[in-house]
Amino acid sequence: MSAPIMRRNGRRLTAVALILAFLASGCASIPAEPEPELPAPAQQPVATPAPAPEPARTPTREQIRPTAPERYVVQRGDTLWDISNRFLREPWYWPEIWVSNPQIANPHLIYPGDIITLYFVDGVPHLTVDGGPRVRPAIRLSPQVRAEPLPPSLDVPIQALQQFLVRPRVVTKEQLEDSAYLMAARDERLIFGAHDRLYARRLGGEPVGQRFDVFRAGGELIDPKTRELLGYEAIPVGEAELVREGDPATVLLVRSDREALIGDRLLPQQADEQAFLFTPSAPPIEAEGQIISLFDAISQIARFQVAVINLGEREGIEPGHVFATYQSGRVVRDRLAGRTGELVTLPDERVGLVMVFRTFEKVSYALVMESTHPIEKGFTVKRP
Repeated sequence: MSAPIMRRNGRRLTAVALILAFLASGCASIPAEPEPELPAPAQQPVATPAPAPEPARTPTREQIRPTAPERYVVQRGDTLWDISNRFLREPWYWPEIWVSNPQIANPHLIYPGDIITLYFVDGVPHLTVDGGPRVRPAIRLSPQVRAEPLPPSLDVPIQALQQFLVRPRVVTKEQLEDSAYLMAARDERLIFGAHDRLYARRLGGEPVGQRFDVFRAGGELIDPKTRELLGYEAIPVGEAELVREGDPATVLLVRSDREALIGDRLLPQQADEQAFLFTPSAPPIEAEGQIISLFDAISQIARFQVAVINLGEREGIEPGHVFATYQSGRVVRDRLAGRTGELVTLPDERVGLVMVFRTFEKVSYALVMESTHPIEKGFTVKRP
């Protein structure tokens, strides 16, 4: 008996019956007929080899590789051993889980294009051909017009922007000095959250039911080149509703993004139409600035986090403008240039893209859309 020959003519890969016979022979070459002069006891009868242990006839999940695909498309040049080894820890269990397809004349043959699917019935694995030219008839394609709806212009999770879209994010010194503030609570607590009732001052003239953004004054926003004071960050704390007029007035915290503290400021909510009406576009050619602050981060940000840049409406910046961010090149000493070396500034490296979504007179807020490296305060932003 000779080992079966795998056919690779582009159509037929192999026959299960032949591979089983190959495996039953011990997966090795069959020795030649014994020489007549050898002693009889040394001869091994070819017709009656030592029986191999029978494999378990009920396959289990443990016989399936953890990396086995649910579906596999047979490729030209594949062998049955390659395919079975892709699904099984022990490829010789292939016949035990192979399911015949009634619509296929000879289910023992596998062809390029056949789609082999792995599935389980009562915990027992099965393999079958449930797709390909023999199962699903081929469809001849010809050029034709195909209409599809345009995808969204940019895949931006609105949750990432929601807390920035309506509330003011940059305030002036005058706004800080004139805004209402939380003064005290009914008890002596110092930290407050949603559903707490608090007392506030400077709310005269506002009607009951008016909503306010509660914020905390952040750091100064300074232009790194001109040293101009661009404003103050307003760190969002939550949302409050006026429930009783007076001085002090009573407000209810209806939502809290972080703990509220005595001294936190209140500004009336104002709908901002620009928040949702922007399309990604290129900024003016001459627009170039720097990241001057990171929102809710200590030193670095990445995708879907927010940066403040020192460009605003006075520079023609609009919501939707997209900037490339660059890391400034380090200054290094070239020790091979001269006796003491030479100081060389490395080129700037692009590390991501940010999109402006909120603009003020002197600054803008931008969402990181792509980042190959962490983005830090001081990085340059330029037209892509």
